[in-house]
Amino acid sequence: MITSTKNEQVRHVQNLVKKSRDRREEGLYVAEGLRICRELDPKETVSLYVTEAFLEGPGKEGDTAGWLKHFCCETVSEPVMRAMADTQTPQGILAVVRQKTYTLESILEGAECPCLMILETIQDPGNLGTIIRAGEGAGMTGIIMDRGTADIYNPKVIRSTMGSILRVPFLYVPDLGKACLQAKKRGIRLFAAHLDGKQPYDREDYTGPCGFLIGNEANGLSDSVSALSDVYVKIPMKGKVESLNAAVAASVLMFEAARQRRNAIGE
Repeated sequence: MITSTKNEQVRHVQNLVKKSRDRREEGLYVAEGLRICRELDPKETVSLYVTEAFLEGPGKEGDTAGWLKHFCCETVSEPVMRAMADTQTPQGILAVVRQKTYTLESILEGAECPCLMILETIQDPGNLGTIIRAGEGAGMTGIIMDRGTADIYNPKVIRSTMGSILRVPFLYVPDLGKACLQAKKRGIRLFAAHLDGKQPYDREDYTGPCGFLIGNEANGLSDSVSALSDVYVKIPMKGKVESLNAAVAASVLMFEAARQRRNAIGE
């Protein structure tokens, strides 16, 4: 059992939690909590840390030993778990996991009828995590981001995705404009959520290959990226509200696409 917060493994986990540079350079991240840890692939998991209280406590549906035996598992004391975890009240389990790798080609061509979320400089980790989670629920086939967008492996993003990060393909690109052009060349129609939009979002057709452009929380989409869209769309609102939270706007668009696609195939 690891009982010292000065242990080399503990410090390594702390650095991965706190420093995006370390996560990027090592290609690792920290997943915290029972829900996501149960979904991890043991082959992609470097190490898994648990407390004795976790091993002895309820909530594992009677098969704790069954799924944990596939992991390289290390027991740590409660103070050590608190030192490693990003949450104030950790559940007693966290893992160091290898980051996933996707290519632009695999995201653009990975589905018969792509439905993409394209994000420009989304800076709030909670917004990014919510978009990923909602994206899985709406059937999005991939997420493309510029490098100004929040680190997807930030612990707050990981928690917000509720495990969806393990299943939704994503990619950071050095030039979002070029990525948009490549998408258009493959017949993917781009819709920008924009304050200058004239067309209500629910009057467009999203049953074909499409992508939604969502911009920065404060400034929206840049002119250069929004100009690459095929259509500016707006979400009509009442009252004095001018715009929605980025994650809310993204969710409205994604689930409208999901609704149209369900209706198109008679589900």
